Amino acid sequence: MENRYDLVIIGAGPGGYEAAVEAGRLGKMVAVIESGEVGGTCLNRGCIPTKALLHSAAIYRDAVTSSAAGVLSGDLSVDVAAMHARKEDVILKLRRGIDYLLKSGNIDLFKGKARICAPDEVHVDDGGTGKTIFADRILIASGGRPAIPPIEGRELANVMTSDDILSRRDAIFSRLAIIGGGVIGLEFATLYADLGSEVTVIEALDRLLPVMDGEVGQAMAAMLKKRGVKAIVSASVDRIEDAGGEGLRCCFTERGKAQSLTVDGILIATGRKPDLEGLFDPGLGIRIERGFITVDEDFKTSADSIYAVGDVTGGIQLAHAATAQGIAAVDRMFGTDVRVDLSTVPSCVYTDPEIASVGLTLDEALNRGLPAKASKYQMISNGRSVIDGLERGFVKIIYDSDTGRLLGAQLVCGRATDLVGELATAISAGLTVQQLASVIRPHPTYSEGLTKAFEAAAGSMEASR
Repeated sequence: MENRYDLVIIGAGPGGYEAAVEAGRLGKMVAVIESGEVGGTCLNRGCIPTKALLHSAAIYRDAVTSSAAGVLSGDLSVDVAAMHARKEDVILKLRRGIDYLLKSGNIDLFKGKARICAPDEVHVDDGGTGKTIFADRILIASGGRPAIPPIEGRELANVMTSDDILSRRDAIFSRLAIIGGGVIGLEFATLYADLGSEVTVIEALDRLLPVMDGEVGQAMAAMLKKRGVKAIVSASVDRIEDAGGEGLRCCFTERGKAQSLTVDGILIATGRKPDLEGLFDPGLGIRIERGFITVDEDFKTSADSIYAVGDVTGGIQLAHAATAQGIAAVDRMFGTDVRVDLSTVPSCVYTDPEIASVGLTLDEALNRGLPAKASKYQMISNGRSVIDGLERGFVKIIYDSDTGRLLGAQLVCGRATDLVGELATAISAGLTVQQLASVIRPHPTYSEGLTKAFEAAAGSMEASR
């Protein structure tokens, strides 16, 4: 049959295109359907553009503060259009790389909006006559989009989602309110603070980064305060008003007291939701709970031939998690050995200093009944941290006090997002703090903080015997 494939994948983001490459490696005939650009949210409206702009902002901040390092600079300014042009160049280069991967793997790419008509049939709306393709299996990797709470005034000009603010090439908001103190909110708080904006973060829960270890949120609040960012926690936004020539008025309740804040722009960063609009024909019967597609341990939906991975399934909404799930789903659906360990997924926040977490927190380990202990090293004594002016951080490891096995780690320090890879490997391999303490790490580096934390944990175990 014409247009018949072993696998059709809906979405060319990290979960989709990596799954396609894996299926191609297994010799399968694969098609990918994408309504926008390849790379999905991560490449086009998320991870990559945000980090590209953060890089530019960090260069500006370093230049402004360079006198402390003995470097004197003249008048400095920010060319917002040039920052965004560089961001677009980075995106384009990576997008071309994904195009090459798909083409070299003999994977067919269909541009358009997908609609699943039957367990083996997908229609592609390409703006013309459209086309229908058939497959033995279908993998949904359509990702997510910003979730916007029903706040009165959310439709006003300069009230934005992360998608919107990333496309603003005109100017920097001199006063920015961010609704949401999670990962997205704090990365944009760092970005705009580095560019000299007056930033206020409003978080409904009682601390920043509420899904991470409590000490991480506390440390981040202190560091943002040092950068001039105001964080308001235990506060709910009631409405947004047009303040006329003064901008926008954000009205909120903080611990039962009505407050307001006048700003130039408001970023709503309250999470993301699955992008499932128009995906299923009525009566297809795919089970959905709380807005997410329900899947089993093999990523199979309630229809035997339809699978789903990434943001549409809930759980960990991270690009690298979607990639791992996509590869695992393909391996399982075609009966091959799964090549990735899905049990250990690092989380990263690209603030300054960076934040990274993997495995269990101490509270999580104790709640599971494990004999867990924590070992923490303050980076104020780390040579590289002092050199780089990032000494207000820490390395915290969680370990089994009976066996020494590493259970988790939380990092607030320079290059934390790179260091966490070693810790993820150690947890996956079941290594102990004694084994990890025996490793020689170079000096002066941030990684020496790991050594100190491991040594303290190993010493504590030895002393308790």
